Amino acid sequence: MNQSVLLPTAYLAPIQYYSKLKKYQNCLIEHFENYPKQSYRGRCNIYSPNGLLTLSIPLVKRNHRQIMKDIKISYDYDWQKIHWRTLESSYRSSPFFEYYEDDFYSFYHDTKTEYLIDLNESLQQKILGLLKLKPHYSFTTAYHESYPETIDLRSEMHPKIALESDTEFKVKPYWQVFETKHGFIPNLSIVDLLFNQGSKASDFL
Repeated sequence: MNQSVLLPTAYLAPIQYYSKLKKYQNCLIEHFENYPKQSYRGRCNIYSPNGLLTLSIPLVKRNHRQIMKDIKISYDYDWQKIHWRTLESSYRSSPFFEYYEDDFYSFYHDTKTEYLIDLNESLQQKILGLLKLKPHYSFTTAYHESYPETIDLRSEMHPKIALESDTEFKVKPYWQVFETKHGFIPNLSIVDLLFNQGSKASDFL
C-alpha cells in the first residue's frame, strides 16, 4: 500500500506489528515521543507452559519524562539470562526453536546494549531477515502530535487495547506448543510464530 503507517519501537514485537511492516510500503518508527509505560516498547508477550507471560526489560529510571530515544536499559540484575531461560523453557519443544536458537542467543549472552531503541532495532533487523521481509522504514527526527495522511498506531498498538479495534489485522490461528492446555493465544511476540511455524511464519502476517 502507498499509504504510510507510524509505529512505536517494540521489543520482540507482536505479530500485528510485523503485519504492518509487511503490508505498508512506507513505515515510520517513533523515536521522539515521551516513553509510555506498560507498552510493547519494552515488553513482549510469549506462550509459557503456564499460559500467557510478559517479559519486560528493566530500564534506568529518571525523575522526569523521558524521550524514547534516551531510554537506557538497566543491568542491575541479569534480565538477559532470565529472558533467555524463559524463552528456552517456553519454546525448546517447538518445531523450530533449535533452528533459530543461534540467531537470538547473542542478544542475551554476548552484548549489553545501552539504549532500548538500539536493542529493539537490532532484534527487528534479525527477525526481518529470518522472515525474508524487506520493508522500507525510517525513524522520526522530532516529535509531532499528528501526521496527516499517515495511519498513526503509536497509541493504538498496545497490549491493553483489544485487537478488534484494528480492523485490518486478521488473526490466523496456527499450532502453538501449549495450545492443548491453554488454547490458542493470538498476537503474541513474533518469536512465537517463528518458533512454531519456521519459514512459513511470513505467510501468517
